[in-house]
Amino acid sequence: MITILNYGLGNLGSIQNMLHFLEVDSKIASDIRNIKKASKIILPGVGAFDTAIKKLNSVKGLFDILNEKALIEKVPILGICLGMQILTKESEEGVLKGLNWIPAKVHKFPHNKKIKVPHMGWNSVNQIKKNSLGKNLDENSKFYFVHSYYVKAENRDNVIFTTNHIVNFDSAIQFENIYGVQFHPEKSHKFGINIFKNFLKI
Repeated sequence: MITILNYGLGNLGSIQNMLHFLEVDSKIASDIRNIKKASKIILPGVGAFDTAIKKLNSVKGLFDILNEKALIEKVPILGICLGMQILTKESEEGVLKGLNWIPAKVHKFPHNKKIKVPHMGWNSVNQIKKNSLGKNLDENSKFYFVHSYYVKAENRDNVIFTTNHIVNFDSAIQFENIYGVQFHPEKSHKFGINIFKNFLKI
């Protein structure tokens, strides 16, 4: 079962609608019992880093079961937007530690008078290496972004896509069974559908 983690942040309905369009069964869940059954987990997120970590901590046993699924059972996990950022060690946005599943940190976009922050709207990605998540990626593929902070992986081998907005940042990362995308595939039409299709095949 594909489980969309409900911890109070994220476009849960939009993600489930996309999976329904692909004729894939999914469940939106926040309870430990259903998460234990997950064959894949999607970790959405919209908002602030510390808020997300606090919400995860507010559900007794949730951190433990997520670590078990990610690090022991090695089920495929996809973090989306803020869900990608909390896969990392920490963020300049807050003081709390992230899940620390991927060696990376989250940084604030530098001030630029000519380029707006948050980075909002459609942008292209540069595929750094061949990866299951980027299979069949068209050179004209564009994805929908909304964020004021960006991820920088410590190991460049963990980077799948980069995108430019003021700086070149990592817009998709991967470490073993754990994947993260900074953009919103559920809002990215046919390009986002391709990302979900690829994740479902992993």
